Amino acid sequence: MKVTKKKVAENRSALLLAAARLFRERGIDGVGVDEICKKAGLSHGALYAQFPSKEALAAEAFAFAFKRGFERIAATNDGHPVTLTDYLDYYVSADQRDHLERSCPTSASAGEIARQDTMVSERFTEGFGQLVAVIEAGLNTSPITAERRQRALAMMAAMMGGLAASRAVAKANPKLSDEILLAIRQVVGQIGGEDLQVQDARVQARRHTTKR
Repeated sequence: MKVTKKKVAENRSALLLAAARLFRERGIDGVGVDEICKKAGLSHGALYAQFPSKEALAAEAFAFAFKRGFERIAATNDGHPVTLTDYLDYYVSADQRDHLERSCPTSASAGEIARQDTMVSERFTEGFGQLVAVIEAGLNTSPITAERRQRALAMMAAMMGGLAASRAVAKANPKLSDEILLAIRQVVGQIGGEDLQVQDARVQARRHTTKR
């Protein structure tokens, strides 16, 4: 029986959703095609009808995850324009730290991208560039004298590394994990030129929400 265009689109979405979650949670090399198909409720044939290889699926899964991340930020802001503070609160958070399967691919997968092929690296790089552009567009005046793009790149790199460090110590030392998140959030906010009163209020609120 011929598969309809609607069903093809549904299969593609199911595969991308399953792959995006599993790749972030366990790494590209830690997940096989069998698991992705099982998670999506589809056969190998359905997967290879959509993607010529696991690498092609991984590349598109990252693009899919980036897109959903931007949509999630917008949805949590009740239709209002997303500010730098909104973005930083979303990214540098206990939720992003504790839920790899739905976290931003930049923090969940950065450590393994260098071991993947060019196609995966290209999709990851595109997503990274989009995030840097969002940060740069929201920058305010700051004591930091570096150029706007330099500030945005440094902030993005600090947030990625901060989340990775926070995750790495979370099981052994939850208090230190929380301290890392708070430190990164405060410092990147200062680099971004957040209003000090706004930043102090946000940091104080997060001291309570990150405690476990």
